[in-house]
Amino acid sequence: MKIRNLDLGEQPLLLAPMEDVTDASFRFICKEFGADMMYTEFISSDGLIRDARKSLEKLKTFDEEAPIGIQIYGNIPEAMVDAAKMAEQAAEIAGGHGADLIDINFGCPVNKIAKRGAGSGMMREPDKMVQITKMVVDAVRKPVTVKTRLGWDDDSKIIVELAERLQDVGIEALTIHGRTRCQMYTGEADWTLIGKVKENPRMHIPIIGNGDITGPEKAKEAFDRYGVDGIMIGRATYGHPWIFQEIKHYLKTGELLPQMSVPERVSLAKRHLAKSLALKGDRVGILEMRRHLSCYFKGLPDFKETRLKLVTITDPEELYRTLDYIAERWGAEEAPEAGNIYGLR
Repeated sequence: MKIRNLDLGEQPLLLAPMEDVTDASFRFICKEFGADMMYTEFISSDGLIRDARKSLEKLKTFDEEAPIGIQIYGNIPEAMVDAAKMAEQAAEIAGGHGADLIDINFGCPVNKIAKRGAGSGMMREPDKMVQITKMVVDAVRKPVTVKTRLGWDDDSKIIVELAERLQDVGIEALTIHGRTRCQMYTGEADWTLIGKVKENPRMHIPIIGNGDITGPEKAKEAFDRYGVDGIMIGRATYGHPWIFQEIKHYLKTGELLPQMSVPERVSLAKRHLAKSLALKGDRVGILEMRRHLSCYFKGLPDFKETRLKLVTITDPEELYRTLDYIAERWGAEEAPEAGNIYGLR
């Protein structure tokens, strides 16, 4: 799959942008496990043009993350254009690698964004969505892509026609989440309309499917049944970034990898924590890791007390000691063959 000059290979797997989840430390881990393309957390166009600190910080990417897209959202055309130009100049503004492409978020369903007409709120104004997209495409030199949903609700699933219109104004790839905005994240993702977009003989840009890819079998079905060019994975990576490796192994061999052992998960959590501390310092690094740490150990029995420690400890060394305890306490209960499958020590 190619997005202009970005060759992502056959059946690429993309990490979905998720606010307060896919920061640089988490992207670093996902890249190690085989994510072919990643995006920043979505960035408010209003925040960028007003030089909001948090928005500007999100512009910084790193060479080891490439290729990477910077994703912006908003509903004011002029602000989106200015933000896209800033995203294109991210390396000069924030340092680091910069953007390989600009992605427009027309898919976020949360109320504070959609209710004011941004994100998937734009599904109620498709003409404005297309207008903003064209203005952004015309304003920057880098490839522009879009992430969106099937429609606003069950009575307005407009994605097949909308995909054509977005392609016609110059986007170079389209990611479709198989739900309407009103569904939020409830129910099952409907991939049939994603398949219809891909089958449309007028479409020639890559179509990337998103929604409910929770494991290797579902990823294979998405490629085989719906013919998508790539798959974007979001919530299933939370506490499980090695899903990229699992899927790639299954697509290549037809075999499922064993579950990652507890000592390996501890090793991974330590690497993730170290990266977060290095990038953000002890206080912020620990606070932002809390949402990840307990998720690495979902399903362990009698884990409530230890989970509480993971989300309350403020000292890095104490946190590392707690992780060591997890490896010793729960790793000892595993079968002997359940270790080092993923090469982590």
